[in-house]
Amino acid sequence: MQINKIAVIGSGTMGNGIAHVCALNNFNTLLYDNNLESLNKAKNIISQNLDKQIKKGIITEDTKKNTLDNILFKNNLDDDLNNCELIIEAIFENKESKINLYSQILDFINDKNNFILASNTSSISITELAPKIIQKNFIGMHFMNPVPIMELVEIVKGYSTSEETFNTIYDLTLKLRKKPVSVNDYPGFISNRVLMPMINEAIFALYEGVASKEDIDQVMKLGMNHPMGPLTLADFIGLDVCLNIMDVLYHGFNDSKYRACPLLRNMVNAGKLGRKTGEGFYKY
Repeated sequence: MQINKIAVIGSGTMGNGIAHVCALNNFNTLLYDNNLESLNKAKNIISQNLDKQIKKGIITEDTKKNTLDNILFKNNLDDDLNNCELIIEAIFENKESKINLYSQILDFINDKNNFILASNTSSISITELAPKIIQKNFIGMHFMNPVPIMELVEIVKGYSTSEETFNTIYDLTLKLRKKPVSVNDYPGFISNRVLMPMINEAIFALYEGVASKEDIDQVMKLGMNHPMGPLTLADFIGLDVCLNIMDVLYHGFNDSKYRACPLLRNMVNAGKLGRKTGEGFYKY
């Protein structure tokens, strides 16, 4: 399947980053969000991130103009989805919300065999998410945050994902100038199956009074050469996102080693979610 036009649904941090990268690489891109305020914010963020790339000498002013011209911002799902060979779902990490969205998408699609539906989920089973009537055309396409900068894309094959679908998405990822990695469908895939328990263990160390948050982060930065410590990273990701992924791992594997730290759960309940709320382990 030749992909020329891409729809991205969800204009938050991941969605606007994915739209940015698609448009930058000359794909006609639709960015949908039913929240008009979020959509307008996404437009500004994409423009600002393009300006950062100009300052770094990565792109030119003409490239920025062409990229923005490639994106059509839309407030509601519509029949234009029929013109897209690829639809990427990038809404928040909730299984029921994603499945409900897929049902809405399919209501607009006339030829259900002639497009690919991809989820940017960071941990939920692709096999469980896949709508029954398009299982072979459904795949995971997990971008990393921030999308315009990070090179990795985890391509996750569900139980029924066809080789044609996988190969099409693998080739597209290369065209987006990203580095694809093939991953089978298990909770957390690879990235979050390894990363989140490390973050969770750092939170346990803080919870148990083993060391201060600054010293825990310093050990991982200086001792393991990580660019940022795990508690700083948790704030950057969002503590609610970290908790959701830990719960997916815990229930998906039915293994107590993935039990979320009580401190993490308490902080989420208190609304201290990290950078996006101004306070998590650190204040911003």
